Amino acid sequence: MAASEAIDIRSLIRTIPDYPKPGILFRDITTLIADPLGLRAAVDGLVLPFLKAGIDHVAGIEARGFILGGAVAHELGRGFIPIRKKGKLPWKVIGQEYSLEYGVDTIEIHADAIGKGDRVLLIDDLVATGGTAEAAIELIRRSGGEIVAAAFVIDLPDLGGADRLRGHKVDVHTLVSFEGH
Repeated sequence: MAASEAIDIRSLIRTIPDYPKPGILFRDITTLIADPLGLRAAVDGLVLPFLKAGIDHVAGIEARGFILGGAVAHELGRGFIPIRKKGKLPWKVIGQEYSLEYGVDTIEIHADAIGKGDRVLLIDDLVATGGTAEAAIELIRRSGGEIVAAAFVIDLPDLGGADRLRGHKVDVHTLVSFEGH
């Protein structure tokens, strides 16, 4: 039996009320990834649907997407592309702005990270409103890459992010869902 079949991933995710602000239920994966079987189950769950998908690269969104995306890339035998906050990459970059609740932020990748026609799997820990993932998908496409899918441990369906990504013709794969914010 695979670890992903024996472990209840949802039970290993800690919920922190009123973080980062009142009314928010923060879904913390640090408890999941600290558990060896939980980490294995999460990585297996993110990898297995894509074993035969012809992935060229795995891209992960800073910061928890680095942890999961690096493990997924390793399991698939592919390279990893970090998608970072503005100003964190040391070479020529392309950036994409996205809206936050109060303002705008930017994520970046190296300009030469993705080649024309490269097939990319996007990984992050959670999809909420989908804004950051949407910006990452735009970066991948602007680089000439093809987004194979976006995969997340957690979906917050009440916030509509997964549906927003599907509206951009992106396959979305999630392992667990939590109602609310």
